[in-house]
Amino acid sequence: MRLLESGWLENIKHKRSPNCNERPDKGDISLLVIHSISLPPGEYGNCYIDDFFCNNLQVTEHPYFQEISRLQVSAHILINRQGDLTQYVSFLDRAWHAGQSSFQGRENCNDFSIGIELEGLEGCYFEEAQYRALAELSVLLMQHYPLITHNRITGHSDIAPDRKADPGEGFDWVYFFKCMDACL
Repeated sequence: MRLLESGWLENIKHKRSPNCNERPDKGDISLLVIHSISLPPGEYGNCYIDDFFCNNLQVTEHPYFQEISRLQVSAHILINRQGDLTQYVSFLDRAWHAGQSSFQGRENCNDFSIGIELEGLEGCYFEEAQYRALAELSVLLMQHYPLITHNRITGHSDIAPDRKADPGEGFDWVYFFKCMDACL
């Protein structure tokens, strides 16, 4: 895996999302936020996450989609259950993934963070392939954005605790950091 100067990863699937804008300071990328998502909740392996992040979700496909139809969100990356990556937004741009958020007293985490979604349901387990892909990607991002350190990798639930619970109790943080250490 190689990160280009444009902020896009080489040799993975790209689906450009409109749900982004310019960062206030491209040199201030200093936080990695781990999320989880499945659409509809608990279903995997379909096109609905791509559609959602690209504002193409057909609300008639599932009743749950009515609830989220007005949202305009996107992570930078999705890691599906097989460990395959899809990139929606350049890391140099601000993806709209965190919403109202705060990390160590600093508001608006979208300004300075990279958002990675794992295909999964909060509270449920994640696949070995996802941990490996996330660990490899995290190490690569830390090499390119040295302000991201181990203690600046967090869950969505940690930066928006009143609103979000992902990636949830099913995400094994200890195992993830062991996988990262193995990639170094």
